Amino acid sequence: MQDILADWKLRLIAIATEGMQDDGAHDINHLHRVWQNAQQLMADYAQADPMVVQAACYLHDIVNLPKNHPDRARASSQAASLACDKLLRAGFPKDKLDGVRHAIEAHSFSAAISPVTIEARIVQDADRLDALGAVGLARLFYTAGRMGSAFAHPDDPLAHHRELDDRAYALDHIELKLAKLPASMQTTAGRSLGEERMEWLRAFRHAFVAEWG
Repeated sequence: MQDILADWKLRLIAIATEGMQDDGAHDINHLHRVWQNAQQLMADYAQADPMVVQAACYLHDIVNLPKNHPDRARASSQAASLACDKLLRAGFPKDKLDGVRHAIEAHSFSAAISPVTIEARIVQDADRLDALGAVGLARLFYTAGRMGSAFAHPDDPLAHHRELDDRAYALDHIELKLAKLPASMQTTAGRSLGEERMEWLRAFRHAFVAEWG
């Protein structure tokens, strides 16, 4: 199986990087990290199909719409269809395509699709883990910069007297969205790692606000 995975990894990278957009938060390194996370999570689930998980990890962002795009919630469904078309042409086992399709469709927070297979649960957790912790923080501010968001509200960075708005203020994204991710994790290891990384993010948030003034 390891030889098969190694062979397909090269093919998947070629498919994923063909026409890849210039987005440092969703580049090939993000895909490598998601697959790395998934391998760690799969250690607890011997029944998971590693070919399905690997394919979904590398192709889940093959259609990548900006966070503020009106069709953002449909991006994962579009990615699933395109990925399966490309996999079919590349000779990927047909009986595994439905599993890949569902895992890609369900990975997205915006799509709000519940994962019903262990492969989809692993891929969803693996992707969400990359939004947390130090790398997740770097991705957060990188994306906020591309969207033209400010670092934080000038007078009320912790939103004591206003609604959180992560389109206007990058720091708001930590509590508005990222804080929800650990509880949404589908695997035990994913939940534990998510809580650990979220703790780190909250510590950063407090340090940031202390310096913000």
